[in-house]
Formats: sequence, structure tokens, C-alpha cells
Amino acid sequence: MTQTPALRPDLSAVLAALNPQQREAVEHTDGPLLIFAGAGSGKTRVLTTRIAYLISQRKAWPERILAVTFTNKAAREMRERVGQLVGEDVAKDMWVGTFHHTCVRILRREAPRLGLERSFTIFDDDDTRASLRRVLDGLGLDQKRYPPSLIANAISNAKNELQGPEGIPNRNYFDEVVRRCYVEYEALLRRSGGLDFDDLILSVVKLLQEQEDARGYWQDRFRYVLVDEYQDTNRAQYVLVNLVAAEHRNLAVVGDDDQSIYGWRGADVRNILDFQKDYPDATVVRLEQNYRSSQAILDAAHQVIQHNPERAPKKLWTDRKGGEKVIAVQTYNEIEEAEFVADEIDRLRRAESRKYKEFAVLYRTNAQSRGFEDVFVRRRIPYRLVGGIKFWERREVKDLLAYLRILANPSDSVSFVRVVNVPRRKIGQVTVDRLIGFARDQQLGVMEMLDRAAEAGAPKPALGPIEHFAKQLKSLQASVGALRPSELVDLVIEVMQLRAFYEDGTPQGEARIENLAELHGYAEEFDPLDPKEGLDEFLAEVTLTSDVDTYDEKEEGVTLITLHMVKGLEFPVVFLVGLEEGLLPHQRSLEEEKGIDEERRLMYVGITRARDRLYLTCAFRRHIFGQAAAGMPSRFLGDIPQALISAPREGRAPAAPPPRHEYRQRFLERSVQAAPAPPPVQRFGDGDRVRHPNFGEGQVIKSTLTRTDEELVVKFDKAGLKILSGALAPLEKLA
Repeated sequence: MTQTPALRPDLSAVLAALNPQQREAVEHTDGPLLIFAGAGSGKTRVLTTRIAYLISQRKAWPERILAVTFTNKAAREMRERVGQLVGEDVAKDMWVGTFHHTCVRILRREAPRLGLERSFTIFDDDDTRASLRRVLDGLGLDQKRYPPSLIANAISNAKNELQGPEGIPNRNYFDEVVRRCYVEYEALLRRSGGLDFDDLILSVVKLLQEQEDARGYWQDRFRYVLVDEYQDTNRAQYVLVNLVAAEHRNLAVVGDDDQSIYGWRGADVRNILDFQKDYPDATVVRLEQNYRSSQAILDAAHQVIQHNPERAPKKLWTDRKGGEKVIAVQTYNEIEEAEFVADEIDRLRRAESRKYKEFAVLYRTNAQSRGFEDVFVRRRIPYRLVGGIKFWERREVKDLLAYLRILANPSDSVSFVRVVNVPRRKIGQVTVDRLIGFARDQQLGVMEMLDRAAEAGAPKPALGPIEHFAKQLKSLQASVGALRPSELVDLVIEVMQLRAFYEDGTPQGEARIENLAELHGYAEEFDPLDPKEGLDEFLAEVTLTSDVDTYDEKEEGVTLITLHMVKGLEFPVVFLVGLEEGLLPHQRSLEEEKGIDEERRLMYVGITRARDRLYLTCAFRRHIFGQAAAGMPSRFLGDIPQALISAPREGRAPAAPPPRHEYRQRFLERSVQAAPAPPPVQRFGDGDRVRHPNFGEGQVIKSTLTRTDEELVVKFDKAGLKILSGALAPLEKLA
């Protein structure tokens, strides 16, 4: 019998530092394991140490361990931490990623079994809506009466429940419309050689259910399966996990039913609550010691969440001493609410030397950010809006990616429709419709369709532009597999003359060119791979990237973020705002079964993001959905005993709504005080060499003096092109 190897010294030290419950979760190797991990209880530490322990004990080779997370950011952190414990060379062989990334890797290998090309296109939400608009037009249905987003949501829900068009219920005419759209949408996907987000998981589930040899291979491949945030799995993900883990039954799931907040997109909290029914022999470990928040914050969170009827019993505790009470404030309206938050940020920066990045404002709906943005701009408080227009959703970025997708998958008619007139080619919509209809009937790819444009009925004036476009695409396609991704990006920009198309002399046009340069920099990360594989991986990565994945904790600025996006993050100071009936809990939740339970979990998630200080605010009046209305404080505020709550310091916003004239006077005084500001100074010139603590050294490409700031475009040697504020960025000019 082979002797078990000794643990590396650093891993032994990590094990010794775990609390008893954490160590039990790490050292439990074989058989099903359920870890209830409360907020801030060190679950990432437990997961990474458990993986390192399995490898060190030679329970499995790294490539036979599958770890599934819900964000790319969490996957990167997990891989890095494991690498620190067992070595980067060992950790690189592990399968660590989101459900979607994991399924893409499986499908790249298994695509031929499903009748797909390995370079299949992944449709994002915009592509899905664009496709459904075409479907609705083809069916002669009114898009105002049947919005594509509503149809897309219904189809997504069906796929998450592993249902095809035949599984759509027959309750009313809308269901019939969804069923017909579902059928046509699937046909369009097949013609385009593409899969949408939901198909990635659905396709792997079908593969494992229907093909015994494929099921046997992947069940044997993964000896240990670990799933993070198990409370957020939907039906398709639940079935997938249990299919993969069925052979060895070494399934470890980590989660917290109190943080299940994605029921609106199909997540089922019963998956974690019923784990012991699925695996009666499962070992259950509860992680209740919190390493993040003060006891006052944890007590407030418990007082809120304990009112949910269906939850596993647990209560977080900490051995941290001291800590401020929770501060609760009612302001007159949303403007005074934002002013109060700005006042407290300024006060704490002076009193406690805090940086802007230590503050976060959490809210229920995206629309609530506007008031804070207005006040922060006027008060010169830098901020980061998470969930605004994403880089990957910008017009110029999606255009360039659409070109790359056509080159990777010549059947992608959806991308063709997007860029056929980018730049303008005088190919009208009637011509495009005829081409697409002809390609559908003849089952042609984009290139074949363009070559047979005359046969498709394209008007004579359009034949010249179509022929020229086809030559451009063919010249680019000849470079696929020969050029690296970043080189192909540059070639597309050059051949399609995108720089001239976007460069219109305006700041917006300049920003579009800079975004193309940023995309080139990102593509460089995939250059070390085989050119064709690098292109496929690059396109998959950008399609599956979310806002939270690109969030940088080191970047300076107050974070503005919704409660649904903030899970997994933490901040020293948190302002949980808009705590009124109709906002939190949201009005919709009052009409849904168990809707209030999920809203209460949202409140719990928001509270437990705070480390040192927590502010809870509501407004007496608020403009919402275009109307001003009086607001009732949220019922969740009433769940917190007065003993845990403190009023704001004297001189801050009052605990009761003031008369309107007092509010207006105070607002005007603040406006006058905040208005005077020194003019910006131009500290840098074009060509200056500079150094940034995070990005390293670089050169100033352009310095522009605006009314309020110096805007810098800097080309960093390693980090690529960045747009920075001269007043806020910690830049050092080099001699």
C-alpha cells in the first residue's frame, strides 16, 4: 500500500489555522458533504483548502477535480488560492469555473455528438432578443404586444426547467405565442450554429442523459465535485451536478439558504434544503463563525432573517470586540438621502482616514443610482457604478466581436445582420431580409449566401456592395488559424475600416476608438494559445463575462451597486438605502408566492456586506417610476430591535421628515457650499512618462482639460490603454 505523502508545510499551517468546523469540512474526503456556510464564514478558504487537501492526500489528480462557482471572479480567486497551496503548475490542471464555462469546455470536446461545430457561437442576451425580433416578424406578431424580452424570459425559464417547446403550458394565447416562438428560435439557433446561455447547460444535460458512453466518460473523469453557492442552482444545474457526481458520489456543496436571492431567474432554494433527502448519508457541517462583521451587524441580520419560515437553523457569531451600532435614518426624499450619504462619507474620510473605495451604496433597483450619481458629481466624490453600460455591451465592442464571430462560425447569421452595414454599405433591410430568408430555405452559411445574392433576389444596386463585403470577409477568414486573436482584431479593424467609421471628431468617437484598443489588449491574453483555439476561447470568455467579474476592489471610488450584484463582495462601510415598502420589499414580491421571503434574504445579504459600519436609510417621499409618493418604512426595519440601532450623529440628517421648506433651505445651503471649486490644473502633457501603483509605467497619449478635471488617456506598458482622472488617479510623473 502506497504511503500517504506528507502535506506541504504551508498547507499544514493553513489546516492548523482553521476552526474545528472548517477543518471538518476540509478533511472529509469521501461521500456527500453539505456545508452550510454563513456570510463571512470563510467558505472560499474552506473550498480552496479542501481542494489542496484532496490533491496533497492524492485522493485525485488535479484534472479529476471539478469545482463550480457562480462568477468568473470567484473562479479566478479559487484557482489562485489553490495554486498558492499546491503550486501553480499543479493548480492549472484543475477544472475550476462557472457552470457556463464548464459546459463550454465539455461541449468543445463533445460538440460533434450533438451535431454542432466545435467553434459554435454563444448567443448573449442581446443576440437572443435580436433573434426573437426576427422570429416575431416572421410570425407576423406585434412586438409591442409580445415584447421580445418577455418571450426570451419565458423560453429561458423553460430551458432552466429542461423543457422544450412541447413543455410550455397551455394556459392562454400568450403561452401559444411562446411555444411558436420557441420552435422558430431553436431553428434559427441551429441554422446559425449557435447556443444561448441556457443551451450550454441544457445541451450537456441532454448529452449525459441520452448518451451512455459520454455519461460514463465524464462521471469517471471527475472523481470529486465541489459546487459553491448551491442555494442558487436552478433545475438544470441541479440535474447536471447530480449526473456528473453519480459514479463516485463525492459531491461537496457549499451554500447558505439565507442568501438565496435569484428565484426570479430559476434558482430553487430547495436544492440545498433537500440535499439530505437526495443523500441521506451526507455529512452536514455548519460554518457559523463570522470573520467579517461586528456582532451588532450580525445581530441585526439575524433579527431580519429569522422571520423566514423555511430555513436551516443557524446564527452567525464573531469574536470581534466592539463595533458601532447600526445607524437608521429617515430623510425627506431621495435627494436628501443622497446628501446624507455624501455627508457621512466626507465625515468618515476626515475622522477615520478612510478611502473612497471603503464605501458602498446598495439599493434594490438600478434606477436608484441616479440621485447618488448627481450628488456625487456635484460634491466631487468619485464613484464606480456597477451594472451600468457594460464594456462588452458597447456598440463598437459588440460590432467588432460580431465580425470575429462570423469568422469563427460562418453560419452565424445573427452576427451578419448586426454588421452588414457597419460601416454603411448601402445594403438595405429588404435586401438583408431576402438574403436571410434565402439562406434559411437553402440551409446556407453566410459566405455561401453572399455568393448567391443574385439568386436570392437581391436588387441590382446592392449586388456590388454585397460582392465587396464578401471579398472582405473571405480575406479575413483566410487569416483565421494563422493570426493570433489580437492580430486578428487589428486586421478586422483595418480591413473593415472601423477606425474611420467611429472616429467622427467627437469625444464619443474617441472613446469608441479607445474601446477597440482595450479589446485588442484583452485579446492578447489568448495569444499564447493555438490561433484557432485562442479565438474560440476569447469569444467564449467575453460572452460569459459579467460586471462583477471585472470589478476591481483596489480601484478608488465609492461603489454604487444593486443588492442582486453585491453578493460575494464586502466593504468596511455600507449604506443600504431605499428601505421602503414597494422598494424593499419590492412591490412585485407582494404578488408572488414566497416573494417576501426572497426580499428578506436580499435585505440579509445587504446587511452582511458590511464589516465595520452599517447605515439603513429610507425616505419620507420618493420619486419612483416617474411619480412622487409618500413612502412607508420597510417592514424589515421593524424587525430590528431598537437596542441594536443608533441615531445619526448630531448635525446629520434627522430621524424624522422635516417640513418641506426646511429641507429646501438646507439643500440650497449645501448646494451653495459645494458649488465653489478650484479650476482643474493640467499636470501632465502628451508624451509624459508616468507610473501607476497598479498599472505600472506608461505614456500619456492625450491630456484633455475639461471643466472639472484633467482627463488622461494613458498607454501602460503592460496594462494597455486606460482612461484616468488626473485629479484622482495616483499617477507619478517620471523624469
